Amino acid sequence: MGTFQQAPDSNGKSKAVRRTVSSVSRWLHIYLSMGSFFIIFFFSLTGITLNHTEWFENQQKTTTAKGQLDVKWVNMPDTTKIAKLEIVELLRNKHRITGAISEFVTDDYQCTISFNGPGYTADAFVNREDGSYALTETHTGLFGIMNDLHKGRDSGKAWKWVIDISAVLMILVSLTGLLMLFFLKKKRMAGILVAIAGTILVLIIYMIWVP
Repeated sequence: MGTFQQAPDSNGKSKAVRRTVSSVSRWLHIYLSMGSFFIIFFFSLTGITLNHTEWFENQQKTTTAKGQLDVKWVNMPDTTKIAKLEIVELLRNKHRITGAISEFVTDDYQCTISFNGPGYTADAFVNREDGSYALTETHTGLFGIMNDLHKGRDSGKAWKWVIDISAVLMILVSLTGLLMLFFLKKKRMAGILVAIAGTILVLIIYMIWVP
């Protein structure tokens, strides 16, 4: 007599797979949310402050200064021999300029050097004839810095990576939250309807009120 072999319980395997997927999605959602809590909070907050820059206009401060550098650095016919490094270092050390150099332009009469950073700009204008210069610095305050970081403006390559990684984390948090919803039988349909309604509402606002 042949031995009887019981057919695999496909229903039991299916339930085990669902339990595993549900558990993994819940685990991912919780720890991705906590791991990215600060950066999600930061970009959410700066989304508001960026949309209302007029609230912080009084934080902007502009200062001016004048000085003198070695005329030999700039007063020469060959503009390729202008001592750019020495000029930049002098400005940084004397005036504590921050930010990266965004521009160093030379014409027949002057050199223009621009520094930019989050919430910060500095522009120096050097007279090539006598080596005198005028410097203007603008600070936009804490929220100006935060808004520029939100946009990734003048913040460097490392911060651009932070923005990209943050975006990926937000996508994963959203998707794992949606995946979890499918395992909540009593709330599944209501949750899906709310998600659809929210999407339609945003599209309606865009189509009707956005110029």
